[in-house]
Amino acid sequence: MDPSVRVTVIERDPTYEIASTPRASGGVRRLFSLHENIELSNYSIPFFENFSQTMAIDGQPAEIGFKKGGYIFIVPPSATDMLKENYDTEQSLGCNVIWLEPDEIKHRFPSMYVGDLGAAVLSPDDGWLDPHSVLMGFRKKAQSLGAEFLAEEVTGLERQGAQVTAITCASGLRIEAGHVVNAAGAWAKEPCAMLGFSVPIEPLRRFEHYFESEDPIEPLPYLKDPERLAFRPEGKGYSGGVPTLLEPRGYNMEPDHDYFENVVWPALAHRFPQFEKTKCKATLPGLYDQNDFDGNVIIGPGADGLGNFHMLAGFSGHGLMHAPGCGRAMAELILKGRYETIDLSRLGWQRLLDNKPLPERGII
Repeated sequence: MDPSVRVTVIERDPTYEIASTPRASGGVRRLFSLHENIELSNYSIPFFENFSQTMAIDGQPAEIGFKKGGYIFIVPPSATDMLKENYDTEQSLGCNVIWLEPDEIKHRFPSMYVGDLGAAVLSPDDGWLDPHSVLMGFRKKAQSLGAEFLAEEVTGLERQGAQVTAITCASGLRIEAGHVVNAAGAWAKEPCAMLGFSVPIEPLRRFEHYFESEDPIEPLPYLKDPERLAFRPEGKGYSGGVPTLLEPRGYNMEPDHDYFENVVWPALAHRFPQFEKTKCKATLPGLYDQNDFDGNVIIGPGADGLGNFHMLAGFSGHGLMHAPGCGRAMAELILKGRYETIDLSRLGWQRLLDNKPLPERGII
């Protein structure tokens, strides 16, 4: 860490009781269509593989339970061309991805129903990890390097022209800053409102369910299917759900105990007959920082013409997996004034001004 730089993290709830990260599924994958997202994954996933040593403190490793169980995207015949385009892009950027026809899917995963599938892409180097351990690993390492964490609630941001000059907190504390980063996730619109402008990032409730199968199933990768079903192995069972963009926006953390029965279970039972008798053992609600403009992160300066107020939000469910790459990108922007590792300029504020959304293809 540059000794001339002081870093202060303002976190109103240091217990992270309702924070999104500990409630995430923990999946990390290279299966995207945008170059930027694939490159962020190509950077971030090896970082997670080495996390325990990179984030070690005084020789004590920071274990995050990384499991290289793979990822598989399965699609119906109508989406095969789209999947092939994504596959070609992933290959061109150095990803280890495998194209599977329906008979090959069935051979690898005999329990899976493939009668309505057109193809699949398997990414064997991807996997999942424990989100809470990642969060605490980053926090403890940052503190050990000199970052200051304040348990405060931001109530105001002062601006002069194109600059944010200070942050005020509920306790009366006032902090002057050369740069301000809005990494408030599902709450990112609130600091923007304090500065007098709006951002198309809204909290979107989603559920992470834990369930088990009475009948055995062969080892599975993290699976995403055409019905938006996404799940992975977890302990004796599985963890996953069916996120939907139809969910009303808002800070709703209430569990919906009918959602699994009405939405998730039919999708599971359709894809794997072994889930006909499954029961939901636990449901954990959480919030996406959903960017309703195009579903991708907004990163960097420029919001409302501000040169030192940086957005780092709107990941729409991809925040954990891209945190290492985006953290490095933000450090490069602030310290050097430019991206050096990955060019994320297309994901900046300018695309909102130009009304040119940059969505993923075939991915919620």
